[in-house]
Amino acid sequence: MSKKLKLEKHVETQELERRYREVRDPVERSQYQIVWLLSQGRLTREVMETTGYSRGWIQTLARRYNAGGPDTLGDRRHSNPGGADRALLEGAGRAELREALGDDAPDGGLWTGRKVAEWMAGKLERVVGERRGWEYLHALGYTPKMPRPSHEEADPQERAAFPKG
Repeated sequence: MSKKLKLEKHVETQELERRYREVRDPVERSQYQIVWLLSQGRLTREVMETTGYSRGWIQTLARRYNAGGPDTLGDRRHSNPGGADRALLEGAGRAELREALGDDAPDGGLWTGRKVAEWMAGKLERVVGERRGWEYLHALGYTPKMPRPSHEEADPQERAAFPKG
């Protein structure tokens, strides 16, 4: 059976609802929604069904809120200590990657997460996952590109005679 989690009365329920409706950060918004629903006396099961979050995460948020109030809500990933130390490429390395991305990929095709990861692995002399390659590609402002499709029976001469304006 689900239980009602008890929340400290740091702010009124109406204020939690106002903050939930006004905040624009999606992580903070969902956390305010959870705390607001709990402050209304909703069962944990109901909050789980409404928000899609697990019982454990809802309980963790309730404990965090009880300990420090609304200032403890929000995305805390950006303040994790040591994040810069875990970066694979720092300033000079990122600049070198940006320069490499200005040219064609080593195989002559388009840059992909896998190709960036392989490039990084060569520079760092360690294994780099495809996902990390994609993250760096995206962080440098590159978006996925797909070559324009062409019909297999298209006549190259006709296509050359009909260039895009």
